[in-house]
Order: sequence, then C-alpha cells, then structure tokens
Amino acid sequence: MPEEEVILLTQEAYDKMQEELKHREGEVRSEIAQKIKEARAEGDLSENGGYQAAKEEQGKNEGRINELTQKLRSARILSVSEDGKVREGSVVRLKVAGREVEFLVGNRDLACTTDKKIISTKSPLGSAILNHKVGDLVAYQAPGGKMQAEILEVSPMGEE
Repeated sequence: MPEEEVILLTQEAYDKMQEELKHREGEVRSEIAQKIKEARAEGDLSENGGYQAAKEEQGKNEGRINELTQKLRSARILSVSEDGKVREGSVVRLKVAGREVEFLVGNRDLACTTDKKIISTKSPLGSAILNHKVGDLVAYQAPGGKMQAEILEVSPMGEE
C-alpha cells in the first residue's frame, strides 16, 4: 500500500472539510436514500430515470465522503513560521519579470479558505521560494526558460 501524502491545511480549511464531511454523511446521505426509496416505489427500475439519477448522486456523494475522510486522516495543521521564511501557508509577494504577484503557498485544498491564487510547493517557482526570506532572489526553471523572482514580502496566511 502506498504511503499517504501529508495534506497541509489551515485550521479553517480543516474545520470546513470536517463540516462538509459531517453534512454529507448525515443530511445528504439521508436525502439521497429517501430519493432512492421513492423511486423504487414507482416500480420498474430499468426505465426509472429518477432512480438512476439518485444512484449516480449516491455514488458521487460516497466518493466525496471517501476523499474527505482520506484527506482529514492525513492532514496536518499548518504552523506559523517564526523565522520569516517562506513555508506552506505563507502569503508571498514576489517580483517576477517586472511584475508584482501575490500567492498563497500550499495545495489546492487551501483554496476553500481564501480567494488568493495558490502556488504549489511542487511547482518550479513554489519549490524555488521555499525556505527563502524577503530580499532573496531565487532562480527557477519555467516552461519558457530560466527565470528569477525576488521575494518582496512574506506573511502567514490570515495576517496579510
């Protein structure tokens, strides 16, 4: 069995995922079960569109429940960096190709807690800026060639 990948989340993202899981396991599951029960009562299931739709909805819901359960099981809550270095959960303002850009460093699961653009630590730029501080100039390989980024500001998520 492959080793589980650790999912780094803010406390807020973790709590939202837990709420969604509870909602899907309770209310949503019950509603779908009721739809299936009502559709079964109509008779011939082979030509019952309501039954087929409810079963499909049930499959999607159970898939999301499994996904949330897995992510929450392997989640680790982000801690704030005290040393001013870029870490997962940092909001960074960079100067890249003469333009200032701002990103939240992390994974797409953090998107539920912010409207900021997310940059993955696995991307060329994301991995290049990790563990660097304000004022550092980092080089990375972009699809268009070698690039540089200057770190202008680093702050923990929620304090930007």
